[in-house]
Amino acid sequence: MPAKKTSSAKALRKPARGDVAPERVAAILKGLDEAYPEAECALNHCSPWELLVATILSAQCTDARVNMVTPELFRRFPTPAAMAKAKPAELEALIRSTGFFRNKAKSILGAAQKITNEFGGKVPETLAELITVPGAARKTANVVLGVCFGKAEGVVVDTHVLRIARRLGLAKSDTPQKVEQELMQVLPQERWIRFSHQIIHHGRAVCDARKPKCSACNLELLCTSKDKTWTS
Repeated sequence: MPAKKTSSAKALRKPARGDVAPERVAAILKGLDEAYPEAECALNHCSPWELLVATILSAQCTDARVNMVTPELFRRFPTPAAMAKAKPAELEALIRSTGFFRNKAKSILGAAQKITNEFGGKVPETLAELITVPGAARKTANVVLGVCFGKAEGVVVDTHVLRIARRLGLAKSDTPQKVEQELMQVLPQERWIRFSHQIIHHGRAVCDARKPKCSACNLELLCTSKDKTWTS
């Protein structure tokens, strides 16, 4: 559950929309730390390969659904080499419930073959290499690099991060790529990984897309979003 409103938030004057002053950004980060001190990736995985596949499956699908599908998928095909030999129809049957299963199966099969043939069966640890893997666009690559290797080469911007970054005035753009660049400019690099996990949790628990629970939000005093449902 989200924490109560923070003293750091109360100490600040209500900001102008789009205010990214360092002290305000610091207050937002402190509020996230207080509300979600142990936030982490919600996709179950035991290796970088498993997280890569799970992240590919998570497109237009809930993490809960992906976590229901991956145990049997990885039991059948535990390594990139094993997955590379799978028939598309086999993969499609196993991941059908995640939606867009044909495209996802194609990406996963391509990723398995690329990693097996060109990277010695290991998920590459750099952004430049990882984004050459089928299905591993920048967001997916940032997830794997951050969670599995502790490398902050970018900020993961999913629908929650896109929405809440704009609501908090940390970004103004309307595409994940542009919002990521804005966030990289205003957030300390050592917070890029944790910030995304915390914002995703905040989006699920409090800052809903249609009806945000502003009265329960410990960032409310720092927020001037036009679609707030409650103001203190």
